[in-house]
Amino acid sequence: MRVLILGMAAATAAMIPGTASAQQATDTSTGTVTVGGTVARLCILGTPSRANVDVGQMAVTSGARVGRIAVIGSQSVTLPGSFCNFAGSALTVAVTALVLNNAAPVQPGFSKAVNYTATATNWAVTSTAATSAATAAGGTPTATSTGATQPTPKIADVNVTLSDFTAPSDALLTAGTYNGVVVVTLGPA
Repeated sequence: MRVLILGMAAATAAMIPGTASAQQATDTSTGTVTVGGTVARLCILGTPSRANVDVGQMAVTSGARVGRIAVIGSQSVTLPGSFCNFAGSALTVAVTALVLNNAAPVQPGFSKAVNYTATATNWAVTSTAATSAATAAGGTPTATSTGATQPTPKIADVNVTLSDFTAPSDALLTAGTYNGVVVVTLGPA
């Protein structure tokens, strides 16, 4: 009988507020504060190792090919520490032919454009290349290509190589100063 009375007393105590089931007061209390923030998607290209590329004299000055495009060696530019902090980025290369800064019409047998290829490497699995195809008169000088998608955030030295310099129809080059440009863009695919 004694066990039964004790059991009933414990059950009764559990039902009365402020008894054994009440929270104990302490000298310490803990609260939780949630902290959050965001990081914007960023792509940054490093400063080019060479801001200007001068390929020098582009025409042969003696011999059987005098006046025509010379063999111009490949030129390299590095964009060190380039990065995108998100998955799904790609490089785009836009190349504009070297065109003579002269409004005069091109004469038959001559060219005032030099085409070339710009290739960007070390970003995605494959390189990104664009080749200009300007006419002898310098028309339609720009070509653009977007490369493969980089599937993860990445930091790398992007290498850009200028190569395969040619004149339309292997024509004689008109004298003067030629200018072109390569624009490399790093961003969402």
